[in-house]
Amino acid sequence: MAATIWKGHITFGLVSLPVRLLAAARSETISFNQLHKSDHSRVKQVLYCQAEDKPVPRSELVKGFEYEKDRYVVIDEEDIKKITPRTAKVMEILEFVKQDEMDAVYLENSYYLQPEDAGEKPFTLLFAALKQTGYVGIARMTMHNREHVVVLRPGRSGIILHTMYYQDEVRATDEFRTDSGLIRDAELKMAVSLIDALAAGFQPEKYKDNYRETLRGMIEAKVQGQEIVAPPPSQELAPVIDIMEALKSSLAALKKPPVAEEAEPAVVEAARSRDKGKAAPKRVRAAS
Repeated sequence: MAATIWKGHITFGLVSLPVRLLAAARSETISFNQLHKSDHSRVKQVLYCQAEDKPVPRSELVKGFEYEKDRYVVIDEEDIKKITPRTAKVMEILEFVKQDEMDAVYLENSYYLQPEDAGEKPFTLLFAALKQTGYVGIARMTMHNREHVVVLRPGRSGIILHTMYYQDEVRATDEFRTDSGLIRDAELKMAVSLIDALAAGFQPEKYKDNYRETLRGMIEAKVQGQEIVAPPPSQELAPVIDIMEALKSSLAALKKPPVAEEAEPAVVEAARSRDKGKAAPKRVRAAS
């Protein structure tokens, strides 16, 4: 079971229900360690005191805020506790807004809300009401030493919480714009036809990180002493000059009879020596 990120109560009106917050997703990546080039030994990051010209252990560290150049005020955990707001334990719903009025650019991280036993019924009631009305809840809570405005929206089988970026954290929209006068009706109609031809139901299980899998295969091959073979260079794409012709060609390609897909190149290719009959080093095709 996922670890609890936050634990407290949701309140709206006079209704209060106990909940816990669980991380809904996490990024998966392959991490590397820093090694000394000459002997491949692991290196460590050293915390260094410039004033005393010596390394210091983490046990001697304190938090400081620079209020002037090279002048700091020390903040300890007791100082933090004294100003902990009510929202550290209580998530207060401020208002409800229509979900389709929210721009997804404001959504930051995602979490699952899970009711405690005593809050099961009011939690389910809130979920059903949100789902029926099309509203989402806007609430305030404190987590990880920061006060967040959050969105409570109904998912498929429960309530999902998203932390929100504040208005001043979102870049101005005048940097993100289009000129609709550049397109013709015929081009738009053709583009819509292409979208319709490629339309499908959302199935997240269809998508995978091919680069991560190839990288994992390359690492495994190097562990086994195999040779890494670079793939052919990728084709350079020329800018589209005639949009209509490109759209027509795209639609025509989609209407062709399906052909058997070529098998993906094996991550590890076994090769045998022809002249000596011995197994040649295996080769790994690197990701393009």
